[in-house]
Amino acid sequence: MNRRLLGLGVCVGAMVLSAWGCGGSDSPTTPVGDTDDINPRPGVDAGTGGGTDAGTGTDAGTGGGTDAGTGGDTDAGTGGGTDAGTDAGTGGGTDAGTDAGPVDPWPAEPTANYSDRYGIGKVKSVGLDLGKNIWVLDGDRIGVVRADTKKLVWVSGPVGQAADGQSSTVICGGEAGRAYVGYNAPDLDKDPEWPDIHTNFIVTAKPCETPVNEQVCYPFSPRRLNLYKQGDVDAVKLDAASGQVAFESHINQSRRANVDDNGKPFIQTGPSVVDGVSLGIRNSNDHHFDEDRAMVSCTSVLRGPNKGDVFFGTNHGVVRLRGLTYNAHRHPVWFKPKPPPKENEPGTQMAGYTYGLGISPSGDVLMANDYNFGTVTPDTKMETWDDTKTESINQQKVKSSFLLDLNSQEEFDYWRGFQQTTLDDKYYLGSKDYGLWNMTIGSAGNPSQRGTRIGADIPALTNINSLASTNDGSLFIGTNAGGLYRLTPAKTLEKVSGVPGNRVIQLVYDGSVPSGMLLVLTSEGLTVLRGY
Repeated sequence: MNRRLLGLGVCVGAMVLSAWGCGGSDSPTTPVGDTDDINPRPGVDAGTGGGTDAGTGTDAGTGGGTDAGTGGDTDAGTGGGTDAGTDAGTGGGTDAGTDAGPVDPWPAEPTANYSDRYGIGKVKSVGLDLGKNIWVLDGDRIGVVRADTKKLVWVSGPVGQAADGQSSTVICGGEAGRAYVGYNAPDLDKDPEWPDIHTNFIVTAKPCETPVNEQVCYPFSPRRLNLYKQGDVDAVKLDAASGQVAFESHINQSRRANVDDNGKPFIQTGPSVVDGVSLGIRNSNDHHFDEDRAMVSCTSVLRGPNKGDVFFGTNHGVVRLRGLTYNAHRHPVWFKPKPPPKENEPGTQMAGYTYGLGISPSGDVLMANDYNFGTVTPDTKMETWDDTKTESINQQKVKSSFLLDLNSQEEFDYWRGFQQTTLDDKYYLGSKDYGLWNMTIGSAGNPSQRGTRIGADIPALTNINSLASTNDGSLFIGTNAGGLYRLTPAKTLEKVSGVPGNRVIQLVYDGSVPSGMLLVLTSEGLTVLRGY
């Protein structure tokens, strides 16, 4: 088994399991391709995980201030600054139930090969926006099958990060006519020029800056500033005038709810560009820490008050996007005790790559990384996403847990899917190496939950790449080499016929249309199933 671990550091603060949003990783390794070719996201390592958070820090940009959180995080601190204005984007809140939207433009037949019908061919990722346009990603090519014309339109050439030679990973649709493209990036290792600085801390002010809780003023480095350019997310749009796909923006504007010294709420934003360098997605609590670098998964909210929001799973946590703004980040974590003689010091925070990302029927965000899993009922305001302190928002049915019946906390579980089925509200986790598990919640704050293996007698269900829950109560299971399976509402397992390709790369479900639409991306192309 491939167990490439990230280097570790210390997260400042008390060690409590609700602490999901502190800082970075001290000595990580670069994501590389899996030797066993199980990685469902080309260009990003499916087995890499582990890491730590950077601790408290002072945001030097607009709406700055010292962000001092509790419980091993740096969330929702205090500070002064200016109000950045109203929230960009549409909607807000949880994904709950069905609601009125665009008329369903796609064929109602139970099974259809969209790769053949619309000329999509083989692609690495697919997504749906609120206008029911189908977005596809093929290396540096971004395309969309328009809902109005049913024609596939490709971007004219590499744009955004792709034009700079970056490697794309996933695509997700947002508001009507908009999509977000994620890119890969290496984790940052210790800098040979400045070996004592935190690996993810980047100086943005001249001549030097002193990180919080340190005494050394580290000099400004144009070389290190350019590390911000790696990875992150681009927004692209379907241009109404030309009908073509065009680059819209590199996502670099953070939004974070905060209060000033007088207790007055404001929106903390931080800088977006320094010396001509876009800072991309970096920690919302302190822009100096560039921790969410590689985008390894994403999921779109297609119904409910939050529709249009997109969540990206990264090498470090989960980032929330709305319009052209973001808030980063949250993550399930655990704390590794330090060996003697430092056993009384705060433990080392461990976080894995977030490949398992889903939206429950009630709108909860379901997160599963290489070690742990957790849930969040997202607040209606996207700028509060990283707030783990306020009990009345972002409530968690599971905070940070591992599956006791599978492995110890220290071992990777390689979660690649996390879903909750309708009708019975049962939770399911899918692993790259350990198959399908039904998870039962004991209590939210318990560091471990119980689970039961499902389908252990079916070899194909050992290696899972993706899961999808549908309106009828089914759970669809995308395997790495055995095609598509379905756990029916009656809890029987069946192989789904009519889907070309044994390797299922991605499952995307739209339950907002009367006849549910399941996009099944395999090694042979895109098939769409209707009626579930």
